[in-house]
Amino acid sequence: MTQYKRVMLKISGEALTGGHSGTIIDAPTLSCIAEQIRDVVQNCQIDLGIVVGGGNIWRGQAAAERGMDRAQADYAGMLATIINALALQDALEKIKVDTRLQTAITVTAVAEPFIRRRAIRHLEKGRVVIFAAGTGNPYVSTDTAAALRAIEIGADALLMAKNQVDAVYDSDPRVNSRARKFTHLSYIDALNLRLKVMDSTALSLCMDNKLPIVVFDLGVEGNIRRVIEGCPIGTLVS
Repeated sequence: MTQYKRVMLKISGEALTGGHSGTIIDAPTLSCIAEQIRDVVQNCQIDLGIVVGGGNIWRGQAAAERGMDRAQADYAGMLATIINALALQDALEKIKVDTRLQTAITVTAVAEPFIRRRAIRHLEKGRVVIFAAGTGNPYVSTDTAAALRAIEIGADALLMAKNQVDAVYDSDPRVNSRARKFTHLSYIDALNLRLKVMDSTALSLCMDNKLPIVVFDLGVEGNIRRVIEGCPIGTLVS
C-alpha cells in the first residue's frame, strides 16, 4: 500500500553521473533511474512530478564566484537542467512511460511552458511531468523550485533523492565516520542546526506549507518505491 498519492521527486544533477568522476550523464545510471520511475508509476498508483537539477553540467554560484554575472550564470544553469530533463524524458519514453516536460523559461521547440493547471491535468491522466529550468528566476535553487512546484501541484511529499548519501547527518559521513544520522527532524531543527537538507528558502517554504520531506539515497535500486510505500529509510523532515 502506498503512503502517498501524489509526490514530487527531486533528482540532483550529480545523481545522473552515477558517481563517475568526469561523466556528465552515465547511461546505465540514467536507465536505472528510469526503470525505478516506471516501477512506481505502474505499481504504486501515484501521480509523479520530477524536478531535475543541473549541477553535473553547470553551477551558477560557482561560475559567479569565478567572476561571471550571477544572473547570467544562473540562466546558464537553467539550461543545464533542461538538458538533464530531456535526457530523462528520453530514457522514460524508451521504456513506454508517458512523459511531459515543462520548463519555467520558454523553449517551445522541446518543451511546454510551465502552466500549473495543465501540469495537474497531465498528472491526473497518469503522465509523469518533469519540471525544468527551476522557477525561471536567477538566485533561486532547484531545491526551492522543487518545493514550489510540489506545493503548486498539491503533492503529499517532496522526495529528495541524493547521490551516495542515504540520509541527513550532522556532518559529512563520507569524511566523518562518527557522523550522526537523523531518522526524523522537525523543520525548525533542520533550519537551526544548518543541516544540508536543502537550502533555507526551500526548507522554509516546505515548513510554511506543511510539506513533508524525505531525504534518501537514489543509488540503491528500489529506494524510490520503498519511500513511496512508507518504508522507514532515509530521513523524514516534517
